[in-house]
Amino acid sequence: MEQFLQQMVNGFTVGSVYALVALGYTMVYGILRMINFAHGEMFMLGSYVALTLMVSQHVNFLAAIPNLFLALISIFIVSMIVVAFAGVAIERIAYRPLRKAGRLAPIVSALGIALAVQNAVMLTYGTQYQVFPEGLLPSTVWRVLGVEITLMRVIVLLLSLGLMAVMYVFVQKTPLGTAIRATALDHDAARLMGIDVDRIILTVFLIGPALGAAGGIMVGLYYRQINFTMGWTYGLKAFTAAIIGGIGNIPGAMAGGLLLGILETLGAGYISTGWKDAFAFFILITILVFRPTGLLGERVAEKI
Repeated sequence: MEQFLQQMVNGFTVGSVYALVALGYTMVYGILRMINFAHGEMFMLGSYVALTLMVSQHVNFLAAIPNLFLALISIFIVSMIVVAFAGVAIERIAYRPLRKAGRLAPIVSALGIALAVQNAVMLTYGTQYQVFPEGLLPSTVWRVLGVEITLMRVIVLLLSLGLMAVMYVFVQKTPLGTAIRATALDHDAARLMGIDVDRIILTVFLIGPALGAAGGIMVGLYYRQINFTMGWTYGLKAFTAAIIGGIGNIPGAMAGGLLLGILETLGAGYISTGWKDAFAFFILITILVFRPTGLLGERVAEKI
């Protein structure tokens, strides 16, 4: 039972990051009906921007801001802003000119942008793993019912769930969120209602990469090691989570991410860590065979 509960805690922690990144995939699909395969690289880019702000000789937030809490908050905010504008630039350069070019052209363009970003980071930082500073947060550990809960796990879980809750309230309760849901239903009808569709698309490409960047920073703080290829791995897992929950469905992306994280860690704990990735994609195949629209259904305006 202790092992089961420990794997559940680990699964919730990892799954919350998957869910956060999956929101970027599902929002873009809901609006443009395309898969932004460059989104995983925004996740990776966020972790590298944060690392730069921590260890750079020229811009070092940890040295410039005496209070560690304020320094980390500032690093999160600045990194999310930088990656958000990178997402907007990608939309302007790679996606907007291809909106009427069919579905294949934007996907190929997304893959090209993903490779370009990945190689740019590789050439800038090198191919070796980059390491986050040690001892940023206290190594506090609590034991509850025999389960080990670290401070970093609590922070990752609470921050991820908090961002997801804010995102859900924003989409459901604000005028801009209503405009996003209306645009997801029908672009032409949204324009007739006075909604600036281009502005809505711009907003989605601001929010999605920013959330992905937050996930990348948390992974860097949690595991302390990052690599230029991590965007592909985590991006693929988050895409899987979005499909499991129902692509284009925001609550579905959240549920799919948490479920994938739990099932993945249970498989790693009870079967083998070497089969962890294969187990995750086996779940995806099973969902697609028995429920192709995902657990909560595909994109519909009322569910976004």
